[in-house]
Amino acid sequence: MANRRRFLQLSASLAASPLMADAGTMPTLPASTKSPQALAQDEAHWAAVRALYPVQDDIINLEHGYWGKMSTPVEQALARHTHRVNQELSWYARRDYGRDFMTARAAAAEALGVKTHELMLTRNATESFVNLITQYDGLAPGDAILWADADYPEFKRMMAWLARRRGVEGHMLALPASGTDDDYLAAYRQAFDAHPNLKLILLTHVSNQHGLVLPVRQIAAIARQRGIHVICDCAQSWGLLDFKRDDLDVDWAVFNLHKWIGSPVGVGALYMREGTMGAVSPFPGEDPGDDDVANRVHLATSDFASFLTVPDALAFHQAIGGANKAARLKYLRETWVSQVRASPKVEILGPSGPHNASGMGGFRLRGQTTKAQADALQARLQQDFGIFTVVRNDLASGACIRVTPQTFTPIGHLHALAEAIDTVARAT
Repeated sequence: MANRRRFLQLSASLAASPLMADAGTMPTLPASTKSPQALAQDEAHWAAVRALYPVQDDIINLEHGYWGKMSTPVEQALARHTHRVNQELSWYARRDYGRDFMTARAAAAEALGVKTHELMLTRNATESFVNLITQYDGLAPGDAILWADADYPEFKRMMAWLARRRGVEGHMLALPASGTDDDYLAAYRQAFDAHPNLKLILLTHVSNQHGLVLPVRQIAAIARQRGIHVICDCAQSWGLLDFKRDDLDVDWAVFNLHKWIGSPVGVGALYMREGTMGAVSPFPGEDPGDDDVANRVHLATSDFASFLTVPDALAFHQAIGGANKAARLKYLRETWVSQVRASPKVEILGPSGPHNASGMGGFRLRGQTTKAQADALQARLQQDFGIFTVVRNDLASGACIRVTPQTFTPIGHLHALAEAIDTVARAT
């Protein structure tokens, strides 16, 4: 309720702001007592949410996994913060910015259910990941590290680099193209058994390839029993799913806030549980010590205004409701998947049921696994049907089309996608 009041106060203050001429027409969200699952199907509610975003009408954009659109209130908050930084310059930066940055950092930590000294804001999840793997001290000759085909492509390449750099074994696990918790738990158990010398694994909460949600907590528990460190990639999951750190029970994790939390581009986070920082050296030149994850990162001169906007983005996200948002996005995925799943010519990738599903999904025409075939399908959807998607080409099973709606995506856009897929499949 406090966050909702903050959001409503934010909307009211923006209505009086000179930064946007028509801000006085800013709507507010209607109150609702419905469960997240029931609210997910309330089109009037989500039309009100859509009205809080700048609308794109020239294309049906179903590629929101790259980064998230800021709501109009958050965009205007960024403009205010940018104006202040640009006006006051070093007078502000050297006197007051440190305090305001700590406020933003504390807001992010509270939202994740962690202590402020365990979470440091960064510029993106990739920067956080680089800090972890390049400063990790837990490898020696004879050790091994593990990643999976459904992990983020750049992270996979960096894990392979780490193996070469440290002279250790590097292994990539090919996960089932579609499956359940039991399938993925079995795959990781087999990998752990096959490589008893594992010291570090990369575990992705939600795959950027097709939206698969892994049973992170169970896999991490097995890894911990075997003395394996886990880096959990939450770049796509925070805000796409509704969770806190305790739901994952991992020691280390990397995040983006500019995807599903809705902050400005250029905001991520690094989490390290208290008591686990010793395995990762401080950033070169930073003071030694394991009391604060901040000394594992050096932000240098960054986009001050983007970090200052974090509390505004979190307030807006929480006003919509994390559970409401996750349920709506999952409902949007199920809307199009349910219409094409039965087609013998369409293959749905990743989760085989709702438990492992998120709002992000992936598909391809059955048997068409090459990137060239996926590129052709993406181009046809765009050119013939006005639907924008993206090709993902890093699964062991082949290329696919990723579909990523947002909370403001009208349900009709998903029906249009399903009709387009059916039309293309029938003609194949």
